[in-house]
Amino acid sequence: MARRDPTAFEAFVQGRSPALRRTAYLLVGERGLAEDLLQEALVKTYVAWPRLRDTGAAEAYTRKAVVTTAISWWRRKGWSERPTAEFVEPAPSGATEADAAVTRAWLREALDSLAPRQRAAVVLRFYDDLSVAEVAAVLGCSEGTVKSQVHDAMNRLRTTLGPDARATWDREVAVG
Repeated sequence: MARRDPTAFEAFVQGRSPALRRTAYLLVGERGLAEDLLQEALVKTYVAWPRLRDTGAAEAYTRKAVVTTAISWWRRKGWSERPTAEFVEPAPSGATEADAAVTRAWLREALDSLAPRQRAAVVLRFYDDLSVAEVAAVLGCSEGTVKSQVHDAMNRLRTTLGPDARATWDREVAVG
């Protein structure tokens, strides 16, 4: 049996946690839940570490653990969308930092309205900038399914966000 190298695992966690935390946050929408999700995925990665032939594949393994764990959370009976106290309108162009926060909340709410696999596909494809093949590998489905999920999700986002949302979406994805 292969040995666990705690130093290599620690270096992996320190180097890749910010990107993986962002993915987790985009999937669940709350910082605390994202931290819990990442922690659970990192535990799974640590357990599997001796079996990983190539530690360079650890990020892909952990990203898949993040996504599959998030999807399993969404399937739990107790998981539900949480209402907000106020409706968030999109920010006008020429926005300040406060307006940008409102815009992010508006986009976050639209992203939260997607089905779990659609949300995962959009986050992996556009925020994590993975190829269709890489998203398919993470989600454990065919490339055609990824394309279908992304297509349906983007149509729903266009309907939810309105016709002027494309520029806002592109700005937010670029800033990430």
